[in-house]
Amino acid sequence: MKLSEQQVKALKRKRGELNLTLNELANNTGVNRYTLGTIINHDRLKVQQRTFLKLNDWLIDQYTSLK
Repeated sequence: MKLSEQQVKALKRKRGELNLTLNELANNTGVNRYTLGTIINHDRLKVQQRTFLKLNDWLIDQYTSLK
């Protein structure tokens, strides 16, 4: 599956808002930090389905929570 530019932008935005390190983001999403690093640096947008779903679910949770 392929992540959209908007998904990558939302991931970077939420990471910044929450002031998360790459390791913390990896722990929160369940996605390997090396994979996240390549996604954030736009080196890789095509990911496995489970990675896509983990990131998508995390983003949805972040944007729908009342925190």
